Amino acid sequence: MFEKTQKSIFTLAIATVCQFIIVYGVTLFNRNLLMNFTLAERMVLVFATQWIFLILPVLLMLKNKEKLKDIGFIRVNIHKQIFIGIVIAIVMCLIFTVIPILCGLKDMVSSTHYTKTWQFIFEFAYSIFGVAIVEEFFFRGYMFKKLMDIKNSKWFAIIISSIVFGLFHIFQGNIIQVFTTMMLGVMFCLFREKIKGCSTLSIIIAHGIYDALIVLCVALL
Repeated sequence: MFEKTQKSIFTLAIATVCQFIIVYGVTLFNRNLLMNFTLAERMVLVFATQWIFLILPVLLMLKNKEKLKDIGFIRVNIHKQIFIGIVIAIVMCLIFTVIPILCGLKDMVSSTHYTKTWQFIFEFAYSIFGVAIVEEFFFRGYMFKKLMDIKNSKWFAIIISSIVFGLFHIFQGNIIQVFTTMMLGVMFCLFREKIKGCSTLSIIIAHGIYDALIVLCVALL
């Protein structure tokens, strides 16, 4: 048991450090080099740079013969899982986006320069298949599982994974964004643990649609 715990700590530490190195490199690339490419090339690159984050955890899972079900993916009732994710996203959007905008806090919610339909379609695709799938796979999936292996406590896994999730965004924002992202991490964990039928897939859907709806609501309201 002690050896398994040590192995989980070591594996998780290596994976986490590598993810922070990658996010720092991706942030520098996006700030300094991305705009040198054509629009079509940039659209491909933003997906590719996100998917880099999946490489190490997937390789580690293959090495340790871990399966997707171990990190919260469920094969049954997939349509129900997707529906739950959509409902969560809509409720979150109403509470954290629509109501604040209607109360005159639009500048605090977000901003966007999108004006064309294809831009919003791309935002939805990128939010779900770029950002959400990567972040949920690692933080609410792989990291959560390893933290449970280290200490069989869901609150331990929720708190630590959410803190790291917040810090993961330090290169892209400020301390306020780190804190709000940390709180979102706690919420996503609780949704999956407390809502019947909610899986990692549900949280991917919820996370991606919620992010995309922020941009859409800011543009329309």
